[in-house]
Amino acid sequence: MQALRTAATGMSAQQLNVEVISNNIANMNTVGFKRQRAEFQDLLYQTLERAGAQSSDQGTVVPTGIQIGAGVKTGSVYRITEQGSLTSTGNDLDMAIDGRGYFQVLMPNGDTAYTRAGNLSVNDQGQLVTNEGYQIQPAITVPSDTTKVTISKTGQVQVSQPGATTPTVIGTIELANFVNQAGLEAIGSNLFLTSGSSGAATTGAPGSTGFGTVLQGYTEASNVDAVTEITSLITAQRAYEMNSKVITSADQMLATANQLKS
Repeated sequence: MQALRTAATGMSAQQLNVEVISNNIANMNTVGFKRQRAEFQDLLYQTLERAGAQSSDQGTVVPTGIQIGAGVKTGSVYRITEQGSLTSTGNDLDMAIDGRGYFQVLMPNGDTAYTRAGNLSVNDQGQLVTNEGYQIQPAITVPSDTTKVTISKTGQVQVSQPGATTPTVIGTIELANFVNQAGLEAIGSNLFLTSGSSGAATTGAPGSTGFGTVLQGYTEASNVDAVTEITSLITAQRAYEMNSKVITSADQMLATANQLKS
C-alpha cells in the first residue's frame, strides 16, 4: 500500500525538522549563531489519468485528472541571517557588527574562514584572535604595554601607551560580505567557509557601502527566538504523530484485507 511509504517519508521529514529545531534551541546562547529552517518539497506523482485527456469520442476532456503523490522530501535547510540583538560585555576586545559583514579568520591550513562572533582575545604574542586561537585578518598585534584599546565604528584600532600623549593606530578591521550569505558552509566553532552558492568574498572597511559598522564592547547574540522555535517544535511533533497514525491506519486496512475470506 502506497500510503505506508508516503507516511514514512512524512515521518522522516519531520524527524529532520525536529533535528534542525533542536540545533537552533541548543545554540540560543551561542554568540553570532544564525538559526536554520528546514524546507520541504513534494515527491514525484503517479498519474492515473492525465488532465486534459479526451474522455469520449465527442471530444470532451478530463478537467482535473488523477495524480497520486508519493510523499515529501527535504528541499533544503536554509540559514536565516537576520541580525541578532547586540549585547554589551564591557570587554574592550569584543566587537559586534551592526549590519552586513563577517570578520575574517586565518585558519591553521591557511584558508580564510568567516564569523559573526566577535568575542575576541589576544594570545601570548599580542595578536587579536578568536576563542579558538585563530588570528583575525588583517593581522592586528596589541603591544604588551598597552593600557587601553579603542576601536572605532569604521574599524580603526588604536592603543594608548605609557608616556604617549596620543593614541597609536595599530591596524584596521576589515569585513567580508557575500552575495548569498545563506550559502556559506558552516564548519562549527561559529565559522563559515565560502561555497559555490555564497560567491566569493568582497572585503571592505566597516561603514563603507554594503558593510555594517563595528561596535566595541558588544557581541551579537544568537537570532534564535525561543517562542518561535517551541511553536515550530510542537507543529513538527504533531505532524510526526499524524503521519504515524496514517501508517497505523494503513496497516489495519491491510490486516483487514488479509483476513477476508473468499
